[in-house]
Amino acid sequence: MGSIRHFLILSTLSLCLFVTSGVHGAMAQDFSFSRIDVDGNKRIETSTIITYSGLVTDQVFGADDLNRAYQNILASGLFESVEVVPNGNRLVIKVNEFPTVNKIAFEGNRRINDTTLRAVVGMQPRRVFNPDKVDTDRAAIAQVYADQGRLAARVTPKIIRRSDNRVDVIFEIFEGAVTEIERIGIVGNKVFSDRRLRRVLDTKQAGFLRLFVRRDTFLTDRIEFDKRLLTDFYNARGYIDFQINDVNAELTEENNAYFVTFNVREGQMFRFGDVTLTSERSDIDVKDFKIAISAETGDVYSPTLMEKNLSRLEARATQLGLDFVRVTPRVTRNDADLTLDVEFVLEQGERVFVERIDITGNTTTLDRVIRRQFRISEGDPFNPRLIREAAERIRVLDFFGNAGVNARAGTQPGQIIVDVEVEERPTGSLQLGATYSGDNGFGVVIDYSERNFLGRGQTLSFAIRSGIDNQSYEFNFTEPEFLNPELGFNLGLSYGETDNQGAAYDTRNLDITPSLSFPLSEYSRLSVRGNVSATEMLNPGTVGSIVENEITRGRLDNAGFGFTYRYDTRGVGLDPSSGIAVIYNQDFGGIAGDKGAFSKSTIRTIGERAIMNDDVVLRGVLEAGLLHHTGGSSRVTDRFFLPATVLRGFEFAGMGPRQRDGTINDALGGNKYTVAKFEVDFPLGLPEEYGMSGGAFYHAGNLWDTGAKGDELLYDNGAWRHVVGATLYWTTPIGPLRFDFTRALKKETQDEERTFDMSIATRF
Repeated sequence: MGSIRHFLILSTLSLCLFVTSGVHGAMAQDFSFSRIDVDGNKRIETSTIITYSGLVTDQVFGADDLNRAYQNILASGLFESVEVVPNGNRLVIKVNEFPTVNKIAFEGNRRINDTTLRAVVGMQPRRVFNPDKVDTDRAAIAQVYADQGRLAARVTPKIIRRSDNRVDVIFEIFEGAVTEIERIGIVGNKVFSDRRLRRVLDTKQAGFLRLFVRRDTFLTDRIEFDKRLLTDFYNARGYIDFQINDVNAELTEENNAYFVTFNVREGQMFRFGDVTLTSERSDIDVKDFKIAISAETGDVYSPTLMEKNLSRLEARATQLGLDFVRVTPRVTRNDADLTLDVEFVLEQGERVFVERIDITGNTTTLDRVIRRQFRISEGDPFNPRLIREAAERIRVLDFFGNAGVNARAGTQPGQIIVDVEVEERPTGSLQLGATYSGDNGFGVVIDYSERNFLGRGQTLSFAIRSGIDNQSYEFNFTEPEFLNPELGFNLGLSYGETDNQGAAYDTRNLDITPSLSFPLSEYSRLSVRGNVSATEMLNPGTVGSIVENEITRGRLDNAGFGFTYRYDTRGVGLDPSSGIAVIYNQDFGGIAGDKGAFSKSTIRTIGERAIMNDDVVLRGVLEAGLLHHTGGSSRVTDRFFLPATVLRGFEFAGMGPRQRDGTINDALGGNKYTVAKFEVDFPLGLPEEYGMSGGAFYHAGNLWDTGAKGDELLYDNGAWRHVVGATLYWTTPIGPLRFDFTRALKKETQDEERTFDMSIATRF
């Protein structure tokens, strides 16, 4: 029995070895072909297909080589099917070519035109059709709709066979409705209200302006941007531990709206504690650097202020001729009194130089426009902070959709190459629109602007404004970096005409103003200008003796110069919740021309403070002007008037000195004025997606001194007017509108009151 079992086992093993050796022999079969033929090709050359295969005649191939040839031909993307068939000493490659694209069309698209969709489609007519590309293009079209908030859009490609192995590719599109953000909620905030934080976000809730406002659509990229905005908002106010734990976006059952919730942790507000300066370099005297530190004990801590101080310290080192100085902040946290002690340490930086700056992607913008945003050049010591600042300046230009600045190792040790890669965007605009204000009535505006003229970084603009009784033409040219990066040049030309605008006569005015501007400090700037002008009063109707005498002087030419000093810390100062501004204008005229020597001065001081967690803004404004002639006298076209932007509650030229006698009612303006304004802006409690907020104000103003003599000259010695009112601010798709409801508490008999006014909301 044992011998039989042994015999069976040996027989079985022998059979297995025989079968295995037979299979291996079949798999290891070798091929050699004296001829390679291609069958089924019509457009693609036979030699091209054989080249794709990688096979040549009279060589030995294995089965793996044939399979590889099959894969290579299929991977070319030119064939629907491929067969590799050995036939003796002959190899036959059978192919079925993909058709060519006859045309590409879109059906069902109303919100997005064909031109926009063709720009994202990779397939082109007269190119080889590939099913994989169809699916890629379908996804690209769907993404275009998703970027507009139409997440329910469906794109269905249809392939229609034509003669001569051609196909039409039709993308049938169901656009669907906009997937809106119905509600934005914020959880975990205690210091700032939901309403205040929603004002920070770029994403807005859908409101009754949903047909016009695009920001109420759900976009993932915008949510990421909002997270950055919230973080910056809290950090700038000293909340260094602020975190966004999660952002939850829930789609409604109808798939037409999102509920977005930001889950945040605010933490505590920190202030600067002890601010010290030390040096680890023996050749540095810290006393020379203390002037560069602006942060003080008790200031609200913010990363922006820290970065600013670091930049100032490194700039100070450059001024002192010290290279490779790096400033490192060492921060000590004091949770007991919620302060951060900051020690600025001056250290020896790495000895690395800039080898070169490479710029790519700019087809219109000149290299020098981008290069001048750098405060370092080839051969200078490499400073990472200056590179980051240059990158930010390039982005602020707003000439590019994307702008990346990166550093990499140079061709030699101790050198760095800075790569700048940009993607240009359109910088020109043409606006056609209508305007309205209580002073000028309805008007038409044609405004052309090019922010990157001829790729030189210059601004060129031309505007035509035509109202019921006035027309103006304006031309402006600006070179932001004239001769050096801190010096700006502007040339302004304007011509205006009025037709009985608030008066019984017409005017013409030509003004040419070249100017240079440059910063004086972190918050101040000075602008110096020249001026050539010509002014004419003509076509009088029924006017008084004062205006009649001024009209008889004819056209008056003038040449002069002046300057504007501006100091403004609003939004950029140490405290983001408050700020002040001072704007002082001084002009001297009569250097040449007919007017005689004169000086004209205005000053405006503004103080703002946000209270109640930034929900309420308090504002105070003091403003004054003085026109003084040392030779000759002023005309009504020279003197001050107080429009609604300066003093609300009165018609255009509706208050101040005037000559009144029977049918004569000439507003004369004044050589002097003073205005005091106190305002408060506050929320109305309405859903913020409505874009409405409220305000209240008290204005007091005085306008006097014409320097003229005549019968029935009223209010030349001045009289204070007092006005109270309420304001409705409304952010609309056509711009921020302001509606004012006013009541004069004190006015003069001949004043012309205006109890309601609508205007474009502007910042002082």
